Amino acid sequence: MNRVYTQTVQGQRWLRRYRGHRPRLACVLGFTETGLLPGISAAGATPDDRRFTAIADAEFLWQGLKEPSQYPLPPLVEGVSPVLIARAIVATQLIPVMIFNAGLPLAPSVPHIDLQGQPAACVSSGQALPLTVVEHLFRQGLAWGHHLGQLPDADYVILGECVVGGTTTALSVLLGLDLPVSDKMGSSHVTCNHAQKQAIANQGLTHWRAAVTAATMAASPLALVAAVGDPMQIVVAAMAIGASCHGGVMLAGGTQMLAVYALARSLVHTYRLSWQPERIVVGTTRWVAEDPTCDTVGVAALVGEVPLIATELSFATSRYEALQRYEAGFVKEGVAAGGCAIAAHLYQHWQQPQLLHIIEAQYEQLQQQQHPAPVPS
Repeated sequence: MNRVYTQTVQGQRWLRRYRGHRPRLACVLGFTETGLLPGISAAGATPDDRRFTAIADAEFLWQGLKEPSQYPLPPLVEGVSPVLIARAIVATQLIPVMIFNAGLPLAPSVPHIDLQGQPAACVSSGQALPLTVVEHLFRQGLAWGHHLGQLPDADYVILGECVVGGTTTALSVLLGLDLPVSDKMGSSHVTCNHAQKQAIANQGLTHWRAAVTAATMAASPLALVAAVGDPMQIVVAAMAIGASCHGGVMLAGGTQMLAVYALARSLVHTYRLSWQPERIVVGTTRWVAEDPTCDTVGVAALVGEVPLIATELSFATSRYEALQRYEAGFVKEGVAAGGCAIAAHLYQHWQQPQLLHIIEAQYEQLQQQQHPAPVPS
């Protein structure tokens, strides 16, 4: 059910180490105005929908279909939110969940930890976040990473995210770290919108480089995040550093989390931090790992060191068209869906039939809530 695409020996060792062990999921929410640009993301059919995607996903991840729903899952261009996958697994396998607000326009409607961040401006501005906010989130992430890594009711940490527009901020950060990832990054679109992302990233990086010295650019990954990043990135990078000192870490996502790993490594080198990188993997779905319109494996190879692992979960035989759309390249990943599916196989050795059954059951309940049967007269 799980395939290692890069750093095979290290990845297989990590999978063996955590077979039969229960994880904890920490999902970090953030927002960037980049996600409101027309056509930038399919994680919400309209820009207004995308403003509330992370809040709606957090609500569903925490409470599922419990009513009343303050923020219903937004309609997508195609398919259904990947939070359906994550929720089905954490609810059925009783995986503990913590939700962190790194910077949202509105507070989540469910229990969460507020890290006192703020939403990011559009990447194109070159001034996404105040440096003081990034520094604060960095400290918060380190402290929480150490805390998460030492909690006794789980054996490793899954770090998930929800940031609409986050693959564009990921592209920008990786380019800022001098990694040649143009035309390689993932997307929620069926065909990745590389040209649009590249133009936005280039604009932001150009504005930033015109405003600072070369020494500043080389010396401060925090300044890079402040220029073209989003609040989730710095929190999860710092959490991964801290948690790795105590146990295993799975960065749950595709090219976004590869960018987070590269950022974490830069932070470690810049500030001479202690960490255990061999305890960290990136976990995603095969829809991301094998997306023909991007090159996730190529990005992983450029980042280096960290294993890329993907669940072999398939919706090819699903009874529901919304789930089948994943096989056509829609949605692909998000809200730690791939990481949760990898963990489900490790923890209780679930195979394809069990995973498909519980995800379809969750989808059936969602459909019944959204389209209740008429009451007989």
